[in-house]
Amino acid sequence: MKTLFKRSVGAVALFALVGVSQAATFPERSVRLIVPFGAGGITDLIARQLGEVLGKELGQPVVVENRAGAGGTIAAQAASTAAPDGYTVFMGTVGTQIVNPLIMPSVSYDPKTFEPVGMVSGSPYVLAVRADLGIKSYADLLERAKQDPGALNFGSAGMGSSPHLGLELLKLSGDVDITHVPFKSGGEAVTAAVGGHGDLVMDAIPVVMPHVKSGKLNALALAATDRMDAAEGVPTGKEVGAERLQISSWNALFVPAGTPEPVVKTLNEALKAALANHEFTRRLNDQGSVVYTGDLDEYRDFINAETEKWEFIVKEANIKLN
Repeated sequence: MKTLFKRSVGAVALFALVGVSQAATFPERSVRLIVPFGAGGITDLIARQLGEVLGKELGQPVVVENRAGAGGTIAAQAASTAAPDGYTVFMGTVGTQIVNPLIMPSVSYDPKTFEPVGMVSGSPYVLAVRADLGIKSYADLLERAKQDPGALNFGSAGMGSSPHLGLELLKLSGDVDITHVPFKSGGEAVTAAVGGHGDLVMDAIPVVMPHVKSGKLNALALAATDRMDAAEGVPTGKEVGAERLQISSWNALFVPAGTPEPVVKTLNEALKAALANHEFTRRLNDQGSVVYTGDLDEYRDFINAETEKWEFIVKEANIKLN
């Protein structure tokens, strides 16, 4: 027993030394940042801007890798089974970390096994409709939807994505029937509406507002409690009579379970430094994103609140993915 005990203690000590050694040299090569959606959506936009700043803090390139499809499960599965060495980082979202396990009978990964690095940012959503439909306000939308239930369609980044949840919240709030059309990314859904192949979209400010300013989309409501400069002139959900319509695209960084604590700490410190970069935060604020601090306590409080909210909505809307 004494020999076994000594060996166990020795193994733990050796593991600790390996972790410290890894942290001392980490990173020695480029870091892969897996994004669960295609190019052009808000998650991809934030990831690419973050990757640039984070790479400078780490002293190594951060390479964005888009793994679109299946509501983010393809990317999450790839990230969860990657080597736990810090060289694979995952950009998790409300869909990958909270909703997928609620709506999928057998999800291929467990969000709880990821090790959080920290929150990154969030961007309130804008509800918009293609301009040639002649819908000018939220009241117009409800009237049109009630006149012909199911006729209007809504493009999202896929089942369980933030825009899809936004649609379900809209349907619950307005007591209307609108058809859901999933795409591989929010960018694709917005492009479809701009091109006249879709009716409604709800996505983050940086994705929607350029098309509102060009006259291709009409913005009906900002899914937030307060107006924002980046969505100038767009009334809040409360102002248009949809107080419950509050949803944002948020993202956080994760690493696979088993990643050595010193490596996680290195990534967390680099993330905090990146989020404190004034040029980076100014750029995101100008685009309509709220930048978080990267603090782990902030992450835990946020995730708890989001989990409670979306568990309720998934249950009320009876969202299931067969």
